Amino acid sequence: MKIGDLVSVIDENLRGKVLTIIANQVKIEDEHGFTYNFSKDKLTIIDSDLYENSPVIRKKETSKVVSKKHNKAPLKLDLHFNFLVKNPSDYDAFERLMIQREKLLEIIDFCRKNKIKTLQIIHGIGDGVLQKMVYEVLEGLTNVEYDSDGFFYHQSGNVEVKFL
Repeated sequence: MKIGDLVSVIDENLRGKVLTIIANQVKIEDEHGFTYNFSKDKLTIIDSDLYENSPVIRKKETSKVVSKKHNKAPLKLDLHFNFLVKNPSDYDAFERLMIQREKLLEIIDFCRKNKIKTLQIIHGIGDGVLQKMVYEVLEGLTNVEYDSDGFFYHQSGNVEVKFL
């Protein structure tokens, strides 16, 4: 630090030019003409050329690591009868509904055993018999969350179930 240097006071919003240096005491003058005395350890030099010759190094930004557990698409269960059996015409309406119910319960147990958090049940729109059965099964379960009275309750062909 020498006379004429621009300095800034640490921990204060004050800048000025060095007027005199006597031992450890420095006298500075701010831009308004006021003078102040500080010890050398309370001042830092303002050097406008400090960063001119130093190269700028651009580092590659690392991507955020996302756990694979949280990025999974929900398991989908399509209860349309032609996906569940080979010969759908061999079954009457009651047998069809019971087979669909058993498949639903089987997949729910599978999700709980394997800690799958989300299940999307596709029941179709139709006349609502299968949809009603799906919601009756879900009402009897504990630790599940689903939209039971949503806006699209009768228009939607699926329901998303979250296991808590």
